[in-house]
Amino acid sequence: MRSVVILGSTGSIGTQALDLIAQNRETFTVTAITATGGQPDRLAEQVLGFDVPVVAVSNPRFADDFTQALATAAARLHRIVPSVDLRCGPDAVAEVAGLKADVVLNGIAGAAGLQPTLAVLQAGSTLALANKESLIIGGPLVKRIAAAGQIVPVDSEHSALAQCLRSGTGDEVRSLILTASGGPFRGFTEEQLHQVTPAQALAHPTWSMGPLVTVNSASLVNKGLEVIEAHLLFDIPMSRISVVVHPQSVVHSMVEFVDGSTIAQASPPDMRLPISMGLFWPNRVAGAVTPCDWTSATRWEFFPLDEEVFSAVQLARTAGSAGGTAPAVFNAADEVCVEAFLSGSCPFTDIVATIGRVLAEHLNGTGGAQAGSRWRDGNQVELSDVQQADQWARLRARELLEG
Repeated sequence: MRSVVILGSTGSIGTQALDLIAQNRETFTVTAITATGGQPDRLAEQVLGFDVPVVAVSNPRFADDFTQALATAAARLHRIVPSVDLRCGPDAVAEVAGLKADVVLNGIAGAAGLQPTLAVLQAGSTLALANKESLIIGGPLVKRIAAAGQIVPVDSEHSALAQCLRSGTGDEVRSLILTASGGPFRGFTEEQLHQVTPAQALAHPTWSMGPLVTVNSASLVNKGLEVIEAHLLFDIPMSRISVVVHPQSVVHSMVEFVDGSTIAQASPPDMRLPISMGLFWPNRVAGAVTPCDWTSATRWEFFPLDEEVFSAVQLARTAGSAGGTAPAVFNAADEVCVEAFLSGSCPFTDIVATIGRVLAEHLNGTGGAQAGSRWRDGNQVELSDVQQADQWARLRARELLEG
């Protein structure tokens, strides 16, 4: 029996993970879950459905809502209200992340996942990492404390790469090839992109994800973040990591070896497969997803990425190559811009444009004298440097958007 802690249990990754665990109760047991608390009914159902003994609610104003929802759900099911170790507040998630477990799945969205990631690694648990941002913005910090093999990627692309890399040794790898669906705006011009609406950006053609990741997929910012993540996870130079557009989202990534062979991982676009790999690595969970149907005719297409229109990937390469605090600035500016876009106060094209301006100021030393405005090298960076860079980038992005 493998003990599992799920961070972000009411989100897209968390709910799919619990769905998978429900089908494999002889293999997994859930020892703790965390959430912001904004969906108290769902959180209460999860506690009752999996007999979870420890819960963290990061936003304390939702604590009473959860307690009431738990009592209501227990009454509806004619059950005694369970005794739950409820922890509340901004540090509660990191506390729970630091509880020893076989696997901790970090499904939190955005930069908020960094401190829980560090807590998991320091506790010695295996980290099933769906929160790519924590590795990207805290790269030097994370790699400094992570043991070999302690981080198992849950992003579909990086899970695919990890599976493909089992086909050869490190010195046999020529390049990593990340696939991208191209999102809902594949083939658009920059003028067309300027007119898109939040509803259009949230209508991803193949994946069901949270709003931040969905918008980032539409802008290709997500793919840029994934290039940085691949570089950090697999210690492959940025110059040997490429992106190819694959609209069907069946081939999730590929590894090209020095002899000219390319190994690809293919499966239907269902996050339960990479989640299952993250929870049970290096083993596989039988029946995690329905496999591809090889009895019907199908077509897989691959196209080069239009980096002139979708410049986010190249911008991410700049941030990733600089390292240090640059990826934190890239990510923080993006989160602010996506929020503004979804609220209707920022055109879609201003997301990447604003990220570019904030990143340039940070790298060029023109961001001002306030804390976090100037780039720090990865060999010198500490958690406080990352946090200050994150805060400065958010403030600067808002200033530029309000312009």
